[in-house]
This record gives sequence, structure tokens and C-alpha cells, in this order.
Amino acid sequence: MIQINGLSFGYSRHSLLFQNLHLTLREGHIYGLLGKNGAGKSTLLKNMVGLAYPKSGSCFINGQSAAKRLPQVLQELYFIPEEIYVPPLTAEQFLARTAGFYPQFNATAFFKYLQEFDVPTGIILDKLSFGQQKKFMIAFGLASNTRYLIMDEPTNGLDIPSKVQFRKIMASALTEDRCMVISTHQVRDLDSLIDTILILHNQEIVVNQELDRIAEQLTFTTLTGSVSQSVIYAEDSVRGKQAILPNTTGSYSKVDLELLFNAIISGNQNITQLLNKPVYEQSF
Repeated sequence: MIQINGLSFGYSRHSLLFQNLHLTLREGHIYGLLGKNGAGKSTLLKNMVGLAYPKSGSCFINGQSAAKRLPQVLQELYFIPEEIYVPPLTAEQFLARTAGFYPQFNATAFFKYLQEFDVPTGIILDKLSFGQQKKFMIAFGLASNTRYLIMDEPTNGLDIPSKVQFRKIMASALTEDRCMVISTHQVRDLDSLIDTILILHNQEIVVNQELDRIAEQLTFTTLTGSVSQSVIYAEDSVRGKQAILPNTTGSYSKVDLELLFNAIISGNQNITQLLNKPVYEQSF
């Protein structure tokens, strides 16, 4: 379990990215961390893995302080930053020098992921394109079989076929013992992959909900006529108005992550209040 308690952080003492932020992440989930550019997604992940230090509060991984970067914690944690570095080594050389730090590393799975990503193994890594380098690091992170896999903008630099393959591979790699956190500003890239959405906005996590729960509370639909008073949020599209309404019928609709995200960052308080309201208080 990753637990963040009362986190406050800023790169200057007069401007905080987070203030008294609380968050608990558990195994068995793929979390999607969404937020506007500059909201602090990357910084939150760095605090989470012990690469940035809060002004106040704490981040714990399996009960241990992330900031201490203890070996028993690091062997269960793999972090892929947005800007990656690969050494002038082949895949086999990188494997020989790095895999030993991860006791559960699966070399067979690693080369299988590389094949599925269409990444050549005999070429020096720093001679690959940025997208190929990114896929190499994703494959290594998945094959490490760490309990916690944290990725910052992993689909940046990937072409459309690679993004499709990324979603398939990620979904197949999730187990009840793994916790995956994926940060992105490309909301569509997480569609059909994540099961829980985190939205970082105005220094805090304003939404932390499983998608199934959101589908129980909200209906996502396209309106072709006038907008009724029951509509919580709507925006124009080529197909009509994409709208969010309270789910009053108990039927399920596919959660439109982009529409939901746009509604949240627009300052729509009705949606955040509804999503954060305890189940026994909800009525429509």
C-alpha cells in the first residue's frame, strides 16, 4: 500500500503545488492520475517514490518512508519518468547489469514484451528512437514484477499502434498483488485500461473513484435536442452535445474520461460533490 498523509510541497516557499494532500493506493488496481499541465502530477509521483521531499507530511510504501529509499522498498518499486535515460548498452547488457536489483524479474516475459512492442534487442539502446526507448523501459518495468509500478506519461512518444499494444500489455500484467499508477494528460490513452481515476486539481485530489462507482452515479450520453435542467455538464461535439447527467435509472453507461475531466477542471462543483458524497447520502 502507498499512503500519503498531509503532503504539502512546493518548489518555492510561497507557492505550493499541494497542500495537506491525503491519498491511499492499494494493490490490485491500475490508477490513472489526471491533471492539467502544471498541476503537479510528475511532482506528486516523485514524492510518492522518494525522489522529492515534502515540506510537510509523509509518503509511505509498505509502511516504510519513501524518502529513505530503502533497498527492501526499491526492489518492490519501479518508476518510469516522462524523460527517460538509456545507457549505451544492448538489451542483453542492460538486463545483465540491472535485473539483479529486482528479485522477481522475469527475463522470459521481458523479451516477450519487447517482441510485442516490436523493439529490436541487438541495437544499442541510445541509438533507438525515443518511442522505442520508452517501450523498452516499459517492458523492463513490467518484467521486473515489482509490487508498485509508477509511470509518468508513458504513452508520450508512442505511435497509435504502440498505444493500443501498451493498453493490452498493461491490462494483462495487472495482478491482485500489483499496484500501477499511470500519469497522463492524454486522457484517451487510459481509456479501457484504468479501473480507478485520480484527478489532481487546485492543490488537491478532487476525485478518487473507481470507474464502476462513477458509472453508478453518472450517465454519459449524447444529446441531440435541447439541454434539460438535469444535465450537470455538457459540451459541443460533431455528434451533438456530450453530456453528463445523474444516473437516476440504475443503468450503466461507459465513463467518458475526457468529458469527466473537462467537467472537473471547468470548476463544476456539482460533479465533485456528487462523486465525493457517501453512498448512503446520495439521492437523485
